[in-house]
Amino acid sequence: MANGNGKLQGKTAVVTGASKGIGAGIAKALASEGARVVVNYSSSKEGADRVVAEITGKGGEAIAVQGDMSRQADIANLFAETEKAYGKLDILVNNAGIYEFAPLEGITEESFHKQFNLNVLGLLLATKEAATRFGAEGGSIINLSSLVSKTTPANTSVYSATKAAADALTGSFAKELGPRNIRVNAINPGMIETEGLQSAGFAEGDFRKWIEAHTPMGRIGQTDDIYPTAVYLASSDSKYMTGETLVLAGGLR
Repeated sequence: MANGNGKLQGKTAVVTGASKGIGAGIAKALASEGARVVVNYSSSKEGADRVVAEITGKGGEAIAVQGDMSRQADIANLFAETEKAYGKLDILVNNAGIYEFAPLEGITEESFHKQFNLNVLGLLLATKEAATRFGAEGGSIINLSSLVSKTTPANTSVYSATKAAADALTGSFAKELGPRNIRVNAINPGMIETEGLQSAGFAEGDFRKWIEAHTPMGRIGQTDDIYPTAVYLASSDSKYMTGETLVLAGGLR
């Protein structure tokens, strides 16, 4: 998998929430370009170990580190373990996230805090910690946001608000960290076929049919529709790009 002339050769990447879905795809793609990858997971050790095994089986370097990205202590530990294993940090992918959909009358304090603590506070704290660990040459931070930050569908108010916040943080951090050559961009996918989509019950049914009917490309996305853009944003190919939110949704707006 790793090769001597990959565009991320010699780089170290942390991917949060990388035991499955988009995060796993990004971790494997970064490794295929030569990056040493830290696969963070919250609960699925088995999934994270599988991603690591796939990377190392193809000649790449990777380790799995457990950590709940809504907890400051876990975040500090994640980056300490990264430094211990690889000595430096070049790329952070803030992918860990959660969604719960509910109509207005179904929203609870607990659900609000659960989503904001991971999707917003977690992103903020991970970025804060990472920013102290990039070298003089800077680095790249990639936030996984969502098309819902702009389309704001009914019954997704809290989740959509967390992703609008992620977009705002992307812009603000890009301005703040730009002088240190740390670039910050976001990827905003539409509906993507993942384990999360399956378990939420959206993989089939009317919602998916509606999305496909309104998407110019006529289908929902796959994880391999997303990770090449992450490689681009992680690499020097995008060295003059920061503060951008790239929508990958087959033309759905």
